[in-house]
Amino acid sequence: MGSLLDKIKKNRENALEKLADVLPGYKGYKEKEMRREADRILRENLVRRLSEQWNKLPDIQKKLISKGKITYLDDVETIVNRLQTFIDKVKGGATGYGGLFDAIRVKEAELDALYDFDLALLQKVDDLKAAVANLRDAVNSGSPSLDDAISKLQDLTSALNDLWDRRNEVFLGEAGKEVGSDVAAPEPPEESGGETDELTGAETSAGTDQDKSEG
Repeated sequence: MGSLLDKIKKNRENALEKLADVLPGYKGYKEKEMRREADRILRENLVRRLSEQWNKLPDIQKKLISKGKITYLDDVETIVNRLQTFIDKVKGGATGYGGLFDAIRVKEAELDALYDFDLALLQKVDDLKAAVANLRDAVNSGSPSLDDAISKLQDLTSALNDLWDRRNEVFLGEAGKEVGSDVAAPEPPEESGGETDELTGAETSAGTDQDKSEG
């Protein structure tokens, strides 16, 4: 039992170290006085990086029009709207977090879940950046993988919104008590021939479905 507990503790420390490397000033949620700051640092990082990608989408829409691929505009608009919805959620993310922010203690399971969610969100943002670049390249080159590039972005924007909503559940514990232990952390990624990465992975490869008919 001791070795298992040591392994769990080590995994938590590794997750916190990874987050601190990406998010300067991030010290996690264990200490009550640091929770709001850790949450603020994460949210500001997500909003900044996702806004950069959101700002690239109107140019992609214009390129679709110039190339006569009008049938894709609604699909890209769906991506724009989902991403904007997520950004808006993150900007207002601290609303209603009194439970965790005011809790005397946070159970170890909830600390693990929060760090897994934060790592997963950061990984999804990296995946989304790559997917936006892939969509831009597919539009510019007229690649037959355009359908897959759009589908990948739609999946990623849906996954981001779902991750954020599930993360919020961890924050909704009753004030003054330990946060509950019934919130599931993100699922670990499927193995892909090597060791399983931390609970943050997302496939980034695109398929080769045929392009939609133009116009």
